[in-house]
Parts: sequence; C-alpha cells; structure tokens
Amino acid sequence: MKGQDGAAEITRQLLEAGVSADDVLRKALMVGMNNIGDKFGRGEAFIPELLIAARAMNASMEHLKPYFDSGEVQHKGSIILGTVAGDLHDIGKNIVRMVLEGDGWKAIDLGSNVPTEKFTDALKEHPCSIVGISALLTTTMVNMEATVREIKEEIPNTRVFIGGAPLTQAFSDKINADGYFPDPHSFAKYISSDK
Repeated sequence: MKGQDGAAEITRQLLEAGVSADDVLRKALMVGMNNIGDKFGRGEAFIPELLIAARAMNASMEHLKPYFDSGEVQHKGSIILGTVAGDLHDIGKNIVRMVLEGDGWKAIDLGSNVPTEKFTDALKEHPCSIVGISALLTTTMVNMEATVREIKEEIPNTRVFIGGAPLTQAFSDKINADGYFPDPHSFAKYISSDK
C-alpha cells in the first residue's frame, strides 16, 4: 500500500472525525474481517490474505484500545488462548487472537507450550472466560486430553474449544472439549452467537 493510507491510518482519521469507536469496530473493521473470513471458508482466500487482514485489524485495534479501556466500547467477553504443552507453533493461535480481538473479545494470550496449570491460573484470574487451545503436531495434540480434563475438573462449566491442523470434531468429542473449529472466523461467529 505504498503511498496509500492503510487500515490503521483510516481508523485514526475516522476517530479524529468524530466517528464512534464502536461504529469503527462494528461497521467497518468487523465487516472487513467477516468478508475475508467468509472468502477463506469458501476457499477463495488463503492464509497469506488472512494474515494480512489480521495484521491490518491488529494495527487498527491499537487506535481502539483506549476506547475499550475507558469502557466506551465493551468487550463481548474474555478468552484465554494457548498452544498446548509440548507444542511451540503459534501462528494459528495468533491469527485466532487477532480475529477475536477484532470481533470485540478480550484475548488473554498465554503463548505456546502452555502447561495445564497456566490455563487454570489464568481462569482464576479471569473468571468466566472461554478457553481456546491449539496444536499443530499429532504428537502434541494428545496432551490436550489431560489439559481439557483438568480444566473441567478444577473449574467446572468452563467452555474449552480446540483447533489446529491435525484436529477433528471426532477428536474434540473424544477428549470432551466443547468444540473444534477449523478456522478462526467460524469460531468467532460461534462464540459470539452462543453468548
């Protein structure tokens, strides 16, 4: 976009012109993210386009954060994200975080190689949060079962969702997770409509 304003610059200009932060988020940024998410779901857009859109959203969110902090714009809820213990891959989780933040969620990102106790500690600090756990490797996805079980034993009624390349809904059912989503946009739509 050499020589052109990008999403962050346009967001700043709209806010300076008196457009409400809520309108910028819901009527512009979220519309754009939903459009790219729908294209991705139909196979008309791919990971690079999704990353570009997520980065643009992330840059715009920097201008909106003061409005969230002031309470002018309310979060839909909190979600705790992390890549399962033993797995260092976090590109997918990072895309999910950016999409959810753009959709109005407060994301608590625990990073990669996250042990179960780090998830439960975060849940105690942020009660009533949803948990999202990712894995890229078949060798680490097996760690999800113990993590999901321990979270649900220690903090009952916590909703735990999983995602990642080797995972399936059948695996989610087997480990008693609350659902599996193959892409961040379907996950964002589900948890927003399920509130």
